[in-house]
Amino acid sequence: MIKVNLTQRIWLAFISIIVLVGLLIIIIYPISIKGTLTEETYRIIETEQIRIAYPLWDLINPRNESEFTDREAGAVGHFFIYESPRLPPEGSPPPQEVLQEMAQNAFKQEVSRGRYEIQYGDATVFYVIANAQIDEYPAFHISYMWDTYRDQMVNRLWERLAYILLLTSALSLLPAMWLKHYLRQPLIVLGNHLEQIANRDWKEPFKWKGDEDFQRLSDQFERMRQNLNLYDRSQKTFIQHASHELKTPIMVIKSYAQSVKDGILPKENMESTMDVIIEEANRMERRVIDMLYYTKLDSLKEESPKHEKILFGQIAFKIEERFRVQREDVKILIEGAKTELLCDLEQLEVLLENLVENALRYARDRIWIKATAMDDAIIITVENNGESIPTIDLPQLFNPFYKGNKGKFGLGLAIVKRITELHGGSPRVENTDVGVKFTITFPKEDHAINKARKKK
Repeated sequence: MIKVNLTQRIWLAFISIIVLVGLLIIIIYPISIKGTLTEETYRIIETEQIRIAYPLWDLINPRNESEFTDREAGAVGHFFIYESPRLPPEGSPPPQEVLQEMAQNAFKQEVSRGRYEIQYGDATVFYVIANAQIDEYPAFHISYMWDTYRDQMVNRLWERLAYILLLTSALSLLPAMWLKHYLRQPLIVLGNHLEQIANRDWKEPFKWKGDEDFQRLSDQFERMRQNLNLYDRSQKTFIQHASHELKTPIMVIKSYAQSVKDGILPKENMESTMDVIIEEANRMERRVIDMLYYTKLDSLKEESPKHEKILFGQIAFKIEERFRVQREDVKILIEGAKTELLCDLEQLEVLLENLVENALRYARDRIWIKATAMDDAIIITVENNGESIPTIDLPQLFNPFYKGNKGKFGLGLAIVKRITELHGGSPRVENTDVGVKFTITFPKEDHAINKARKKK
């Protein structure tokens, strides 16, 4: 397959259009114009025939000025033949073989006026036969014209059309050159920016002012660049936080293990020292599990969600039982246990677990878990009666690695947000008169799948 660049494509497009128009003109134009001029020839013959037959026609229907000055007709010949073969033709009859065919057509004619043509030599003769009466004798008025008029007009029009086509072809080079320059310039600029992005350099903004289509393309490109910047910063932040969070327990484990190896016990006894090592190892394990689950949710964006119908109580009571022993002074109250949800069971369990674990760190003595069915959505709320969150922190709570004053790793609420978005919903946090309330809104039934797909 031959590869062509943009400039060559533009030239080929214009040349193809010109060739196509030329072919259409060559094929269709002669046929249509010849038919039109043939019709005009017959009209001229019939008009002249009527003027001969009715001398007063010009008084009744006079020629207008434009017809007189613009009309370029060929010479029209006339002669008469009688129905009776005993009477000779009058006027200027044609040669015998032509006259014979004309007479045959005249005698066969059933209408008052008919159109015919006959080949004579290398030319065509157009003629019209009309019924007439001469001195009370039935006769036929035959008027004729050679095709010279038609052919001359066709040749003149064809010659002028050829000049117009050549001139148009030459002039079309100007818009082709302009179009090449018009399309090439923004594409070169866009290509340079794409090359920069290919080299992981996406700091320079891109904005094209001018044509609306190119401006829309530049806006889309700029949004892509900003998303890449955001993703790059998020990735760097993720790595920095992850390395920081894992570095501390690794250092503790390493120092304690080295101390034990050197015969030094950092704690009172070996059991206490081992408990610290195990605790730090568990802490590091939880961090790794959270990071792996967070990245797993990223990959789930490309997959179709596996939703199933469940009762809210199936998950809520399990969560309540799991966290009840962590703080016996806090009572977890559940409402709307029979509310039906369409969701991923495992993901919703992780979502509620993170919300309750977060609430448990701040609650004084109450946590409310509630599910409410609306017309087109399911509302899940987790509220605690702890201290309020500073207003400046509210918009950032769902960002990865953002920790409140009692936060641990900063991924719990980020996981909540990601799971909510995978279900086509949205999370929200607010301070209330009681304390702090997290609200998760899930689209109901069929709306969930459609909204989740739009989020991708």
